[in-house]
Formats: sequence, C-alpha cells, structure tokens
Amino acid sequence: MSERERERTEIVRRTSKDHLRQYLESNGAEGGIFRGAPILVLTTTGWKSGEKRSVPLMFGRDGDNYLLVASLGGAQDHPFWYRNLAANPEVEIQDRDVKLRARARTATAEERPRLWALMNEVYPTYAEYQTRTDREIPVVVLEPHD
Repeated sequence: MSERERERTEIVRRTSKDHLRQYLESNGAEGGIFRGAPILVLTTTGWKSGEKRSVPLMFGRDGDNYLLVASLGGAQDHPFWYRNLAANPEVEIQDRDVKLRARARTATAEERPRLWALMNEVYPTYAEYQTRTDREIPVVVLEPHD
C-alpha cells in the first residue's frame, strides 16, 4: 500500500468511527445518508481476531438483497471487512432501525456487470475508484435470512 493510500485509509477509519457512533445512536436518523447514498451498518466477524467488527457502508438493493462495493476508495488492497467476509460470510446488517442476518457472497462474473451498474447509479464515484486500482473491485451480495 502506498503512503497516500495509507493516509487515505486512516482518514476513512477515523471518519467511519464517528459515523458509526452517530448511526447506531440514532438508528440511522443521523448518518443514514452520505453524499446522497444510503448507508447501512455491516457487522462481520474478524478473520484474525474472531471479534465482531462494524462499519458503515453505502449500499444498493437488488430485490430483497443488499449490495455493497468493496472499493476502499480504489486502493490496491481489499478493505478489511471484505477479507472478513471471505473467512466468515455470516453477517449482520442494520438498515436504519431494521436489523437482519444475512449471508454474504461476491457477485459472480455473470451478474457483476448488472450489479456494478446498479451501484454506480447509487454512487457514481465507484467508476473513478476502479480506475485507481488494478484489482477488479468486488460487488458483494448480502442475502438476508432468518
């Protein structure tokens, strides 16, 4: 990771902590929209620590499913939350005052173009982020379940 990416990642982490606190304290009344995009809280299990980790993220919808983009602003590495999903795909979602359990998966090669386009409607800057990295930025599908 370059020095610039490290600095950008640190700014995102600090901002995310404040955003998360506001969102959770208000059930999304504060922090439920960021830069015009809806926000949910994703809770994963740490791939190394085994501890619960929560992060506010922009999301889209595809039917009953929730969609996320593992962009990290176009960094060369995947965000930690995405690595956590690879180790343990069972997650919790908070969409304002609605709390759900879900199973996460990376969009297949066949469905990714359509889902990527949907997410670029939610937040058009994702297309710019893709130009910053050599990795294909994953689209994550969260499938709610009981």
